[in-house]
Amino acid sequence: MQQRLARGEAAALGELYDRFAPLVHGLAHRVLGDEAGADRITREVFGHVWERPHAYDPRKEPLRTWVAALTHRFAVERLRSTEAAALAEGAADAAASTAELERKVRHASATARADYIVASMPAPLRTALEQAYFQRRDYHSTAADLGVTAEEARRRLRLGLQLLATAHDTASGPPQSGSPR
Repeated sequence: MQQRLARGEAAALGELYDRFAPLVHGLAHRVLGDEAGADRITREVFGHVWERPHAYDPRKEPLRTWVAALTHRFAVERLRSTEAAALAEGAADAAASTAELERKVRHASATARADYIVASMPAPLRTALEQAYFQRRDYHSTAADLGVTAEEARRRLRLGLQLLATAHDTASGPPQSGSPR
């Protein structure tokens, strides 16, 4: 894909867009909470990929991770700039406003990271979590529905939860890669 993009193949960008646009838009929307902002970030991310295909190094990380990291950085930059501008216009207490902005950014980052983690999980883990938490099933019912032992269901749930816990361990979002700009 990277080589095709480097050669300027528009079809490669189309394939990449078809594959990752829902991820990019979803992550951007989760950080910004704004449909129009998410649309802009989606365009910026794919514009960046088109203009700088060599910025991606397949030896460092999967393409999906790199695209998610770009999205996260672009969205957090946008959130910081728009929130900072709004705070500068009407903030009486700059220190409290800055702390609130950083709290919002950390919360949005953790939420976007959790979404990314769930979307990236192997299907058996994701399915177990969905059954247990979204459908409010206990691990015995989850095991029966999945056709696995109760111990295997518990293992999947435990691992899935451990992965999700990492979303709050870092405020930086998906794994970092090279600078987006």
